Amino acid sequence: MPTIAVIDYDMGNLHSVCKGLEKTGATPKITDSPIEIEQADAVILPGVGSFDPAVQHLRSRYLETPIKQVIASGKPFLGICLGLQILFESSEEGQEPGLGILSGKVRRFKSEPGLTIPQMGWNQLQFTQPGHPLWSEITSQPWVYFVHSYYVDPTDSQVTAATVTHGHQTVTAAVGQNNLMAVQFHPEKSSTLGLQILSNFVNKVISENLALAG
Repeated sequence: MPTIAVIDYDMGNLHSVCKGLEKTGATPKITDSPIEIEQADAVILPGVGSFDPAVQHLRSRYLETPIKQVIASGKPFLGICLGLQILFESSEEGQEPGLGILSGKVRRFKSEPGLTIPQMGWNQLQFTQPGHPLWSEITSQPWVYFVHSYYVDPTDSQVTAATVTHGHQTVTAAVGQNNLMAVQFHPEKSSTLGLQILSNFVNKVISENLALAG
């Protein structure tokens, strides 16, 4: 089974992500080593917390270049929650520049009567890339678990793989661009359906490894 590097930069829910990966049969490896990230079959960038500390921690561990190199190489890459947001150019939450792998900005939900910020709890996805590998064997409009006050606003709407509606605001909940996948929700907290999403990611890794071997 594939080895998946789970990047450790003191900002991720590492235990839950690894536990979910283990249930799919994959071998997770928590690491901040550029060499181990390069050698892994795939990479996951989890994240919980605030934008500025996240990118500061990544850069203090010299992980920005390895992340960009892994994505450019075509290796399967999955960002989760804050691990999605820091892939973008900037955020209204802070001052630090993001990684800039995807064009666009992270924005805060606009206040409106009766709207709870952060969005915390279960909400339904609307697929905008229904054929994306992450959604394999998942019925339309699935319920997944969110905890966030900020959302990504891609410059190119074509990278959006799913949206979610909170109050009167419909925003990007997942992106998909070639080997790069990232979600705002927490698959590791989304019960059986979230486990299926992680399993779909692992299956994509396996299929790509088989293609390379063949």
